[in-house]
Amino acid sequence: MPDLLLELFSEEIPARMQGKAADDLKRLVTDKLVAEGLVYEGVKAFATPRRLTLTVHGIPARQPDLKDERKGPKVGAPDAAVQGFLKAAGLASLDEAKIQKDPKKGDFYVALIEKPGKPAIDVIAEFLPVIVRTFPWPKSMRWGERSRKPGALQWVRPLHSIIATFGMETEEPDVVNFNVDGIEAGQTTRGHRFMAPAEFSVRRFEDYEAKLFGAKVVLDSARRKDIILADAKTLAQAQNYELVEDQGLLDEVSGLVEWPVALMGSFDKDFLSIPDEVIRATIRANQKCFVVADPATGKLANKFILTANIEASDGGAAITAGNERVIRARLSDAKFFYETDLKTKLEDRLPKFDQIVFHEKLGTQAERIARIERLAAEIAPLVGADVEKTKRAAKLCKADLLTEVVGEFPELQGLMGKYYALAQGEDASVAAACEEHYKPQGPNDRVPTDPVSIAVALADKLDTLVGFWAIDEKPTGSKDPYALRRAALGVIRLLLDNSLRLRLLALVSAHSAVMAGLVPAIHDLADSKKGVDARDKRGHDDVSDNLLSFFADRLKVQLRDQGARHDLVDAVFALEGQDDILMIVRRVEALAAFLATDDGKNLLAGTKRAANILRIEEKKDGRAYDGVPDASLYAQDEEKALAAAIDRAKADAGAAVAKEDFAAAMTAMAGLRPAVDAFFEKVTVNADDKAIRENRLKLLNEIRAATRAVADFSKIQD
Repeated sequence: MPDLLLELFSEEIPARMQGKAADDLKRLVTDKLVAEGLVYEGVKAFATPRRLTLTVHGIPARQPDLKDERKGPKVGAPDAAVQGFLKAAGLASLDEAKIQKDPKKGDFYVALIEKPGKPAIDVIAEFLPVIVRTFPWPKSMRWGERSRKPGALQWVRPLHSIIATFGMETEEPDVVNFNVDGIEAGQTTRGHRFMAPAEFSVRRFEDYEAKLFGAKVVLDSARRKDIILADAKTLAQAQNYELVEDQGLLDEVSGLVEWPVALMGSFDKDFLSIPDEVIRATIRANQKCFVVADPATGKLANKFILTANIEASDGGAAITAGNERVIRARLSDAKFFYETDLKTKLEDRLPKFDQIVFHEKLGTQAERIARIERLAAEIAPLVGADVEKTKRAAKLCKADLLTEVVGEFPELQGLMGKYYALAQGEDASVAAACEEHYKPQGPNDRVPTDPVSIAVALADKLDTLVGFWAIDEKPTGSKDPYALRRAALGVIRLLLDNSLRLRLLALVSAHSAVMAGLVPAIHDLADSKKGVDARDKRGHDDVSDNLLSFFADRLKVQLRDQGARHDLVDAVFALEGQDDILMIVRRVEALAAFLATDDGKNLLAGTKRAANILRIEEKKDGRAYDGVPDASLYAQDEEKALAAAIDRAKADAGAAVAKEDFAAAMTAMAGLRPAVDAFFEKVTVNADDKAIRENRLKLLNEIRAATRAVADFSKIQD
């Protein structure tokens, strides 16, 4: 079966756009092939700075012939309907249609339409120009004389040539005949801009890839990354250093070169007085270079590794010298910023926050810091942190946002706060909290373990969540501009990884009340929704309950990623007052272990059967059967046995839950299984005697009530 080779050759495509562009090209072409009935066998897409390439294997030579039946009007229908049918079906007269009989609806006309398939190369020639013209670049440009004309081609960078060949592996391929804005598709491309700029002709993908490599172009970005990483490590090891690996930088650099050549440069040792992270950020941001470290100390060395796009005749000496000049200047700036920052204490920067708005409805940064300090002081005793150190850390943790270094490199916020706090003599826990209060920022980020850092990190995240919940700026769909999902997951990981007990509902409710009193926008919103008193009979407000549900959703995501069942989280959260994340997880773990046993599976089935009968009968009777059963109405031994088993299970499970021994609580629930099984086997719930029927329904309700000591079994999926 034929293969398609497509190359779109242009000026340099920004590195950040290349990966998505290759994926988009693959998606657009393959979707169109499938839509046209050309089901292919395999596809690969590639990107370099100057080309997007696609190879599609095993495309049918022709579209399949299509046969379709189009139903027409009834026999004897008005002439206008008949003529419309003939025109739509492409028939000259009714003689070309057939009549289909239908004894119920009457006879009607049917047109048999046969559409012969077209050669695949012609189909491809029709849709490729459309894909090129409508390619979804984030930004595009026009160029040259043609750009003045209406409808001129727009592309991310000037498009120079197109390769489009189609044919069998064993035959000479044909050129797909089309043009885009005067650019004719052909089978000619160019190699490296400087080392092999001459044009050359290609036939199919294997030939194309090999000739490109001979012309100093490594087509596959994964291969370019491997070359860069291996060569950089070799250079570093040759001088007894270790490469500081950086996957993000590696991805970017591989998109800047077609023929990677690693070179090592150096800078003055005096710059090593700057924190390593500042050196790395400076060299990374300005010159896209890697740094190396001394394996003996773990500290950075005064060396860097750059990736050139050429094998220079001087061995890269001029390229290295040019990078060294730029890096020297940038490190001089960074050293100046750092030393200037050290002259002003973090505390002395705080008054500027009075003039900086955090959010128009949530006040200034100064007001937010005051709220975090207050909340952190409340959390500190709950997590074993020193209250005064926690308050100090909460007060200073945002101050580095006003420093020169963080202004230049925002990714260093928090970290620079730690360095400045240590330099001005702050306690080590206070300094650590300045860095760690942002953590964890993702599923793989480190979780703080110092109690002061934990308290401030929890306060920072909870203040954010309560605040944005209170002003009704919750995440919607895929939109989460304030990273509230990440904040909630951060709270969950802080509690679970440190095995901390915290009653979230009470804490959130109290902070919500504080914010309502301090922030006018929240107070006004609460008043408009529920009047001056926005709290319910349990003392909770809408914000707290809503936020607790959000935590439940995030916890389900967290546990699902670890292989747990989300419905078990629902079953535990459904119980009144479940807001201790650590205990919820332990209860879920015990419930999962129980349901994996035969006792657990059978008890779940019996409980659901009881719940289903109750739901049907309560709906039919228009009442709830939630009263206490009358023991004198038990007519069969199985009723008495079930009632006794329920009493034992309630007592034993309640005592176990009180001790937070959830495994024992599940064992107590398992004791219900034989009695439940016997009851459903021997007892007819809907007895003729109304009093006995009602009593048995109440007994079923007791099963439901007993199991709620450990979870709401109705939330558990079979």
